[in-house]
Amino acid sequence: MSVRIGLLGLGTVGAQVARILTQDSERLEKAVGEKLELVGIGVRSLDAKRDWQPEADLLTTDSMALAGSCDLVIELIGGINPARELITTALNSGASVVTGNKALLATHGGQLLELAQAKGVDLLFEAAVAGAIPVVRTVKEGLAGDKIISISGILNGTTNYILDEMTTKGLDYDTALAAAQQLGYAEADPTADVEGLDAAAKAAILATLAFGQEVTLADVSVTGISKITKADIDQAGARGGVLRLLGTVQAPAGQPSAVVEPVFVANDHPLAAIHGPGNAVVIECENAGRLTLTGPGAGGAPTASAVMGDVVAAARALVARR
Repeated sequence: MSVRIGLLGLGTVGAQVARILTQDSERLEKAVGEKLELVGIGVRSLDAKRDWQPEADLLTTDSMALAGSCDLVIELIGGINPARELITTALNSGASVVTGNKALLATHGGQLLELAQAKGVDLLFEAAVAGAIPVVRTVKEGLAGDKIISISGILNGTTNYILDEMTTKGLDYDTALAAAQQLGYAEADPTADVEGLDAAAKAAILATLAFGQEVTLADVSVTGISKITKADIDQAGARGGVLRLLGTVQAPAGQPSAVVEPVFVANDHPLAAIHGPGNAVVIECENAGRLTLTGPGAGGAPTASAVMGDVVAAARALVARR
């Protein structure tokens, strides 16, 4: 037997996932116990140029049919629709789903998780927060027996790169943003990153996981970095620290809260040492104390690594249920 996999989306991350499924098939089969068979890839255009080109007969523009006909569906389209409809179709068909769609999870995650539970399948989303850093699994499983007090982290590599360039090279905001765009760290329209919306979606997901109550994007207090000046950076340096855009979640009196804002971080704090587009998360626990996770927060291969960890976990669970 095999685990039939449908991949939705063949962008930067999707291409890397397709490559891993194809080139590392023997290793993955040993890890799961059955072959992982990539049976189709849903795309908008059959003729588009891609980072990695799969066999042509795998491509289809009928993503809805693909979503409803597999054992496991990997959604890497992003955005709310049609991703929401595709995931709902997959779950209703009895398929498990792996996604990296932070925007969707931060707005409709509760409904989708309830549907997955009702259908007895998995909805996994490690890649939705902090790229290759296994923070979702750490919070959901590794610390399930501990009480999480707070989580604070650099959840967006674009903003960290900009603030780090302003700090280490003395650049103003506009120059640092232009450098980030030239290197591919920032989009042509950087609003979601620099205004904190990307980090806010991730903070909502972490708050929901950490405290067991649904927190949506609308619940997050958000302030971006677009108004940070060189004077602000210099003032932080004079105080013995740096500015970082942090997402912080906690639950004082049992009520979860999530905030994304520029924060002064002292030079001796772990988050002050994160440079460039790196991500890092500091988890404060009642018994484990402080845990710091660091690593690449974006990029095709690092994010694909997180996706594939979920794929293996979901496939193992599927095989065990057979």
